[in-house]
Amino acid sequence: MKHKLSLAAIAALSAVVAGCAGTNVDGMLGAGTSMLKAASLSDGDVKAMSDQSCAELDKSNKIAAANSTYGKRLTKIMSGLQSTDVSNINAKVYLTKDVNAWAMANGCVRVYSGLMDMMTDDEVRGVVGHELGHVALGHTKNKMQVAYAAMAARGALAASGNGAVAALSSSQLGEMGEKLINAQFSQTQESAADDYSFDVLTKNKANTRGLVTAFQKLAKLDGGKSSMFSSHPGSEDRANHIEDRIKKGS
Repeated sequence: MKHKLSLAAIAALSAVVAGCAGTNVDGMLGAGTSMLKAASLSDGDVKAMSDQSCAELDKSNKIAAANSTYGKRLTKIMSGLQSTDVSNINAKVYLTKDVNAWAMANGCVRVYSGLMDMMTDDEVRGVVGHELGHVALGHTKNKMQVAYAAMAARGALAASGNGAVAALSSSQLGEMGEKLINAQFSQTQESAADDYSFDVLTKNKANTRGLVTAFQKLAKLDGGKSSMFSSHPGSEDRANHIEDRIKKGS
């Protein structure tokens, strides 16, 4: 994956150089360095940027108190998601009518109250398990690499010896977080995250059917126009896949 992303960065930089006569070549080479850096972001880099991106997003959202109804519900929900291969999980609820949930590589998990209002605890647990699957399977790290490279491609990052994290301002970290929240995953990645959630729910002896009904609700939500639905295509087919696994008992 690193090799492929490096080639993509080189290709993008070459296209910029070819079409921008008279521009600052040193600046473009700096961007190219940052783009190539994206291909080799370490787990430490990704987690550090996730820490800061999550913190920036928290500043712009209202968070439910731990002792609130939403906070207590989430604590109960997360108790059924143990041993997920994602360390240092820190789950909170954003008070918003939006329907969404996401997780970052540092264990930052945010569930929107709009999602909790339309789903049962079992359904929310299935959705969160899916989001944790993206982290555990490396999908989220890949999306951060792509987002970082895209910012470098437009010259938004300064190449320096201070490392990837030091090159990002607060606004850029917030932008990075938004890109991760709205990231589009491939169908293969979505299916893998579905299976990861099912396996974690099974391991915790939680209700796996909640994952099925969660997909069914998402499929009907606003005719499939919600932001969460757009990043999770084929909900009916995926619900059927989980149904098949339930019937097979594996």
